[in-house]
Amino acid sequence: MVSGLVFFFSRPSPGRSIPLDKTESSIQVSIRRTLDDGEPVNAEVLALVPARSGSKSVRDKNVYPLAGHPLLGWSIAAARKSALIDRVLLTTDSPTYAAVGDTYGAEVPFLRPAALATDDALDNSFVEHALNWLVDNGGEPELLINLRPTTPLRRPEVIDKAIEQFRASEGFTALRSVHEMSESAIKTFEIINDLLRPMGSPDGMVDDVNLPRQQYPSTYDANGYVDILSTEVIRSSDTLYGDRVVPFITERTLEIDTPADIEYLEYLVELNPDLVESLFT
Repeated sequence: MVSGLVFFFSRPSPGRSIPLDKTESSIQVSIRRTLDDGEPVNAEVLALVPARSGSKSVRDKNVYPLAGHPLLGWSIAAARKSALIDRVLLTTDSPTYAAVGDTYGAEVPFLRPAALATDDALDNSFVEHALNWLVDNGGEPELLINLRPTTPLRRPEVIDKAIEQFRASEGFTALRSVHEMSESAIKTFEIINDLLRPMGSPDGMVDDVNLPRQQYPSTYDANGYVDILSTEVIRSSDTLYGDRVVPFITERTLEIDTPADIEYLEYLVELNPDLVESLFT
């Protein structure tokens, strides 16, 4: 279905962008097709794939080629394989990324303004920008499924399980995926004036948090596997998650921030070739 894109990608050398032979004109074709080809312009469950350009730690991180497919393509493929997601939309500031998203089957109806794609821009800004566009073009969904490209190793059935869990829960404002930390966050440190101090305790001592790990509560890392947002909550509270967020506990999941993370990710893909086949065939 999308195997042809393998030929567009090669492993980039450090500091070099990934070349893609798509132009902004192809995006306009995508926009017209999205609105005019008879597909529904509204959906109860919409996957939002955020992919801004300008990553500092890993150049063009969101289109880094993993097993021949760009990272944003992994998120789009998982969403399209989901049984409960009605529609997949890519939000990006990059015409190049937009063209890639179109190739993988996402809707790319707009380019995100540059002001909403900086290092300091909050998630609220691109989410609200997408929702405002949807209001003007058919209506908002009930749920947004936020699928970041930097957590590419997902299984569609796990996404569906999260959606089912959230819909079956009462009184919750959002869902966020987490995995248990190998050691409680209470046992972590910060460096203050060149000295190790327990996190949040500038006058504390290392011995204060040196008890066996079993004596501390479990703590969890947010991992980006799947976040579920309620449009109603976003509009009524001016927050993304609200104050009653249900945890969705997954297996330990890699979120990419550094070149070392990518090396480990490639190793994990080699160990799980079935995941590539399940998403891209």
